[in-house]
Amino acid sequence: MKRVICIMAAFFLIVSLFPSLGFAQENKSQLAEAAKSAILIERDTGAVLYEKNSHEKLAPASMTKIMTMLLIMEALEKGQIKWDDEVRTSEYAASMGGSQIFLEPGESMTVKEMLTGIAIGSANDASVAMAEHIAGSEEAFVGKMNKRAEEIGLKDTQFQNPTGLPAKDHYSSAHDMSMMAKELLKYNEITKFTGTYESYLRENTENKFWLVNTNKLVRFYDGVDGLKTGFTNEAKYCLTATAKKGNMRVIAVVFGASTPKERNSEVTKMLDYAFNQYQTKPMFKKGDPLSQVKVSKGQESKVQAITDEPISILSKKGEKLDKVEQKVTLSKDLKAPIKKGDKVGTLVIKNNGKKVLESDLVAKQDVSEASWWQLYKRSFGMFSKVGN
Repeated sequence: MKRVICIMAAFFLIVSLFPSLGFAQENKSQLAEAAKSAILIERDTGAVLYEKNSHEKLAPASMTKIMTMLLIMEALEKGQIKWDDEVRTSEYAASMGGSQIFLEPGESMTVKEMLTGIAIGSANDASVAMAEHIAGSEEAFVGKMNKRAEEIGLKDTQFQNPTGLPAKDHYSSAHDMSMMAKELLKYNEITKFTGTYESYLRENTENKFWLVNTNKLVRFYDGVDGLKTGFTNEAKYCLTATAKKGNMRVIAVVFGASTPKERNSEVTKMLDYAFNQYQTKPMFKKGDPLSQVKVSKGQESKVQAITDEPISILSKKGEKLDKVEQKVTLSKDLKAPIKKGDKVGTLVIKNNGKKVLESDLVAKQDVSEASWWQLYKRSFGMFSKVGN
């Protein structure tokens, strides 16, 4: 009995000296208590640090615009649209209710101005105007949204519009929202918009319009620079937030809080937990070249394989990372044509023999098909070498 008492006393002494050992689990169990569902992930690895009902299908409200913004950024990267393109507002786009920047039918703004209205002011009218500009109609754009969700591997999401306005069978989940946010954050430029607290549109006109970010944590939590709030009577108060401190970026999603104060409080606790307990070690930036891949029947015989996103290793604070390995696997039998951004390989990172990350490698540039004359000269050159 005396021995048991001594062991218990020693245990309580250790816990009192190192409170973090006992607090980590207690703190984690108190996260997102007031939310219907929630998730907390590290951006680079996608590792889940906490989740609660994360696959429950719920109305996402204006968090829907994360996918809308993702398709805008992808269209910009592919050169389908440009920042200074003029986007004309249709009567339908101008008729959107809810959050808006009060676009008039026939009014034009640049892509950059429209994205500013969406990212900061959650503008429904700008979202529909951009949807029509990119895809020709709202319906066609929604088709692109659902196709992209499928490509990302999302199982709990279906969109009916690019705004998040209430609609039957329009739903998502905390898990899926975090994955959409992870994709969107591949584009460094997006946080210049979502991380801005206030801005103006129509600045040099009589109709100057003041925008204030619907995400108040951008101003009141150090490191928060996005991403998107949401509210409808059905969805209640929702938020997909991202914050970066040092080398680590995390994403926190909350669905169904009763008040904006409650929503912000739950997200704040999740962010605090992540930054207090975890750390990341950066490995590569987005766009870093890792190898070259052979291309058959292309104008160029090789294409550079680059990282598609920032690559880091996640660990608990104090954990050593002394046995890190990386393996690059390149696609075989790659044939032209190849588009910039097409998958051409895979990068796997292991720590102590355990896989901790897998990420696509993509083509740095387009590779067009070679003409028959180019292929003839190439083959003739090969025969000449053999003859010599």
